[in-house]
Amino acid sequence: MTQLAVVRSRAEFGVQAPPVRVEVHLSRGLPKLHMVGLPETAVKEAKDRVRAAIINSGYDFPQRRITINLSPADIPKQGGRYDLPIAVGVLAASGQVRLDLLRDVELIGELALGGALRPVRGVLPVVSAVAATGRHLICPVDNGTEAALVQSCDCLLASNLLEVCAWLDAMDELPRATVCQQVKTKPCPDLRDVKGQVQAKRALTIAAAGQHNLLFYGPPGTGKTMLASRLPGILPDLTEQEALETASVASISAMGFDPACWSQPPFRAPHHTASAPALVGGGTNPTPGEISLAQNGVLFLDELPEFSRHVLEVLREPMESGRIVIARAARTAEFPARFQLLASLNPCPCGYFGDPDRNCQCSVAQIQNYRNRISGPLLDRIDLQVEVPRIPHQVLRAKNHDGVNSAQIKQQVVRCRLRQMQRNAGKSNAQLTGEEIERHIPLSDDLLDFLSQVVDRLHLSARAYHRIIKVARTIADLDGCEQVRQNHLAEAISFRGFDRNR
Repeated sequence: MTQLAVVRSRAEFGVQAPPVRVEVHLSRGLPKLHMVGLPETAVKEAKDRVRAAIINSGYDFPQRRITINLSPADIPKQGGRYDLPIAVGVLAASGQVRLDLLRDVELIGELALGGALRPVRGVLPVVSAVAATGRHLICPVDNGTEAALVQSCDCLLASNLLEVCAWLDAMDELPRATVCQQVKTKPCPDLRDVKGQVQAKRALTIAAAGQHNLLFYGPPGTGKTMLASRLPGILPDLTEQEALETASVASISAMGFDPACWSQPPFRAPHHTASAPALVGGGTNPTPGEISLAQNGVLFLDELPEFSRHVLEVLREPMESGRIVIARAARTAEFPARFQLLASLNPCPCGYFGDPDRNCQCSVAQIQNYRNRISGPLLDRIDLQVEVPRIPHQVLRAKNHDGVNSAQIKQQVVRCRLRQMQRNAGKSNAQLTGEEIERHIPLSDDLLDFLSQVVDRLHLSARAYHRIIKVARTIADLDGCEQVRQNHLAEAISFRGFDRNR
């Protein structure tokens, strides 16, 4: 009788899915199930779920000493994803199912006491990893739509333990995961609903076209949040590669992932009470934070100075590198974090500093302290800094809507982004490095002299210098110009509002 069975599965660690070998050995002795290999509480409890599932599925649970090793032992094991491979390993080691097909298949799934398979979190990274090995993957039916997004993997779906055992014994076939044909989009508010604020709308279009970071500042009630909520409606749909990256992060998060709207860029808007780990991620077994959940999308920070300064400072490195590395004693998890920052703030604590029609009661020290909550290096990383002034009531009372709608602006943005991808070797203007700026955005000597004078007068950094050039290139792309002109540079400089105020 078979004494040892090895079943392949996958662990969860960040957006990676390292392989795990579930080794099941039966030996003589008093009936007992012993599990080793750094299992956490949920994994240790699998022995009770597996025993009940095997019995209720019509099989015999072996009355022997059972040793289960989850290898490699230095990777933490958590969750119910190992229930199915453990149950199959016990049945294979006791000779109740065949072993030959286990060499070419990996299993993942949580078992109910009656033997039904329940969905698990983080299936998409598992499917991507299994696809690279050329093996099959068996997962719960409820994970099938998500698993089908990786079309290079042969993913089989099962609803209970009996179906898996029948497939292993070559008695029945399992259905394959198929791509969901129903594509739905979350409704986005239309930019046409915003009356007035022509410059802010223009900045929003430029930010969407070049993936630039954007800051709105102005008195309360002028439409800063309203404008920000319109940005997702004018962003281009994600490419297949971008959508897969974004979906992999959402798949391992607590909120899960909706495969039906996977081509939409994410829009994350955490509350200002969020902690630093909530933004960048953390935990014993690291989980993604808001900046990773906003991968290839938008991170909106409303009332920016209300965030803790320490929380805001953790954004600086990911804004430059596009990734976040969380180090733990045993392992290091890396999450993608290429997001577009969108923020808003008031000019002072009361919000009415500089408004001629309202009397600001804030002292100079209060205003300075309020603005000092946002560091210079963080502001330096924001390409567009736009004032959103209070608009006259006559504009609000007008019944006709000015400007174009979000769908029309989105068409302009898509055409502009396509020009950038063709010219910049697959990168948007905001993602260009210093060397790539010199290669892809050549400027004449007159333009360089003009820009140098502005930089010296405003005391701008080298980072701000490069960001002005990238914004000017995006403006030129929107205008359909092959070369950057002085009016493009001048408009880009006009969007450095905070730098001019300082």
